[in-house]
Amino acid sequence: MPSFDISSEVDMVALRNAVEGANRKITNRYDFKGSNAVVELADTLLTLHADSDFQIEQMMGILLPEMTAKKIDVRCLDQGALQKVGGNRVKQEIRVKVGVEQDLAKKIVKLIKDGKLKAQASIQGDSVRVTGKKRDDLQDCIALVRKEITDYPLQYGNFRD
Repeated sequence: MPSFDISSEVDMVALRNAVEGANRKITNRYDFKGSNAVVELADTLLTLHADSDFQIEQMMGILLPEMTAKKIDVRCLDQGALQKVGGNRVKQEIRVKVGVEQDLAKKIVKLIKDGKLKAQASIQGDSVRVTGKKRDDLQDCIALVRKEITDYPLQYGNFRD
């Protein structure tokens, strides 16, 4: 039976390159001279350190186009609140969402079942596996999920015939 997986992955090498490019641009900008503004990447957590909340906004204006240029979907970012560190320094943590979360996976399975399509969906860890008798049924599933879920970056891969 044909099957495919619905997953959400981020190219970590491209993300690291985007962060390094953003840090280079930040150090070269005139309005950041003399400040300790920096973007740090640890696993799937981005941390922006700056002297003011205005600088954090400026750093986001540099980081997001860098990520888009490296073909990273910015919908995978979950921005946290601004936090005061010591003195007048602030930081913001941004979590990079990797994998399909449990609530979204349940929503996808329910969507496919309610769509009356001749396919079955099951949750496989941090991805959703969809199986069906015909390739056309699977393509209908992909079209349905793409149409309904637009706020989360999903990839459709691992197609088996």
